[in-house]
Parts: sequence; structure tokens; C-alpha cells
Amino acid sequence: SVMSSKSVGSAGAAVPGVPGRSAVPAFWPLAMASDMLQQGLELYARNAKFVEEEIRIHDDLRPKLATPNRLRLDLRTMALRDYGRESQGIPTLVNAPYAGHTAMIADYHQGQSLVETLLANGIDHVALTDWKSATADMKDLEIDDYLAQLVVAIDDLGGRVNLVGLCQGGWTSAMIAARFPDKVNSLVLAGAPIDTDAGDGPIKRMAHASPMAFYEDLVKLGGGLMRGRFMLQGWKNMHPEQHYIRSHIDLYEHIDDPAYLAKEEVFESWYENPLDLPGRWYLQAIRLLFRENRLAKGDFTALGRRLDLKTITCPTYLLAGAGDDITTPEQVLDAAKYIGTPAAGIVQQTVPGGHIGLFMGARTLKEYWPGIARWIAIQG
Repeated sequence: SVMSSKSVGSAGAAVPGVPGRSAVPAFWPLAMASDMLQQGLELYARNAKFVEEEIRIHDDLRPKLATPNRLRLDLRTMALRDYGRESQGIPTLVNAPYAGHTAMIADYHQGQSLVETLLANGIDHVALTDWKSATADMKDLEIDDYLAQLVVAIDDLGGRVNLVGLCQGGWTSAMIAARFPDKVNSLVLAGAPIDTDAGDGPIKRMAHASPMAFYEDLVKLGGGLMRGRFMLQGWKNMHPEQHYIRSHIDLYEHIDDPAYLAKEEVFESWYENPLDLPGRWYLQAIRLLFRENRLAKGDFTALGRRLDLKTITCPTYLLAGAGDDITTPEQVLDAAKYIGTPAAGIVQQTVPGGHIGLFMGARTLKEYWPGIARWIAIQG
């Protein structure tokens, strides 16, 4: 079925201000699995050529962050970006998802930006992990490599941060908080899959339904990388009428609305330019986290030590979307069962809407994130 700009379908909430965009495509490569299994890898690769050409057409549309910032560090895996002003307080580090699209999800549009909201509600200094697309020489990078560079970023910020993990950035944030508890003053996990066995969402079902050989073949097809163009093809083919027809109808209906057209252009620049992921990193995430749920079970080894979520004792804020079928509310809120923070130090909140609305939604940014920002600010 075709969703209106305000409706919620099986894929989750539409992007406020950008009708015709569902939540499924934006955040996880598993979204293309069902379509690829049906088509077969060779046919899928041929079909992906069309998407590759489409990406070239949009090549001039590069995702641009909305809020003025400074490049603090230029690392192999990320650019660390600084916002606001440095002060004596503990900085807030927003750890963006690394799941196929850029960090613009945290700094989408002037007046509709998570970073902007944090800065306007008591936080002086915000930093953002702007993850880079993997190149051929990065195909064998592991989760450990990304964790290590996240530690470098935290140390460069003074060695202790308020850490805000968005979606896939949430499980890496939880890993850092468990591995180096002294480096994390407070922890926000928003739409973050911590207990991947919880709930009954499509991502959970997909991860267990397909054999590992299937995901390994995807990486081989990408020359050792999980190619962004493959992901984009699968995302669009999940709802072809949504992406190839409805978006143009919506654009036509709003053709005289300059604000709408500006947001549409910004969203296209983000959506049509996906990132490639290292194949080894991608396969580790599929097997260790989404199939075997090792982080929640206390059986994940990071940077040489087995992680125990009980070592996380800092104040923690868990934010879930009531209609989120990418990271179901249970996958986020069940973190309270595993971490060592006393119950009085844990805030659990479920808000209306789906996955993408947690980070980019106008309503969530206006009604909920200001309170989260003030909560972070009082932690020090």
C-alpha cells in the first residue's frame, strides 16, 4: 500500500517534511535481503546497474550538514565534527548510525536538526561522528577498528563524554560504555538495538531466516564491501510504487511550496548517496549481534575483553519509537535489564512514530529531544 505523508505503514513512519519516504530504507542493509533472495544474486547485480547510474545522476547532490561546524579530526573511518563552543563542561558526542547513510540524519535541516536542538537546550559543545564510506582498502576493517577510532575521538574531546548513540551507533556506544566506563558520563540510546532477540520485528526475522552464506555472497559480489548501491536497490524495491511513483506525485502536489521543495532536495542528497560498508565489519554485525545476540548475552569481545553490560553504571536514557519496526521498542528498552545502572538512574521513554522520526522527525525534535538535552546537561 502507498502511505500518505502522515501515515504509518508496515515500514514505519514517513519522514516529516518529506512525504513518501519510509523508515525501513534508511538504516540497515538487512532490508534488501528478501528481495535479493527472490531475484538471485546475479539478476540483482544486473538490476543494481540502474541504481548505480541513478547515483551518478545525483552525484552533485552531496549530503550537507545543516548546522555550521568545524572539522576536529580527520580519521580513517570518520570525520569528527565540532559544534557550538568548547566549555569547562563535559562535551556531548553524538554517535551517528553507520548503516548505509551519512551522519546528516543527526543534522538534517535548519529548524529540524538533532544537533541544533541539543545546542538550543543547554548543551554548549556537541561533537558528531561523520562516518566515511568504506574504500577497497578498508574491506577487512572490523568492529574493533571502529571502536578504537571512537575511543580516539572521545580522548580528543577530553577523555569523558555524554554519549548519544543513534540506531546502529547505539550498540557501538553501549560497547564503549561497557569497555571503558570511565569515558562515558551519561548514555543515551535512541532506537538502538541492544537486545536483538527481543520483540518480533522484520529485521530480527530476516537475520535468522537467511543463512550466513547469503550475506557472505553479498560481500563477495561487492568485492569485499557491502555496497551502498546494492542496499539502495533493495530498499527501493521493497516498496517500488513508493519510491518511483509516490515521491513524484507528492513533489508535484507541493510544487508551489518552497520550504517543502528545499527539504525534498536535502533529503534526496542524503538518500541517494549511500555509503559502502567494510565486508568484514558487516558480516561480524550480522552474525555476532543480529543472529547470535552476543552483546546482550555478555559474550561479545571488544578490544581484547569480553563485554559485560553490567559495567555500565552511568545515568542512561532509553528512547524508543512506539511504531518502530526496525528497532522494536523491546530491543531498546530491554537494555535496562542488562546494564548495571540502578533503576533510579535509567529513564525509559516511548514516543509516537517510527524509526526515522526518532532522529529527524519535527514532532520528536520539538516535543521530546529538548527534555533529553536538558537531562544530559544536568549530568555534568
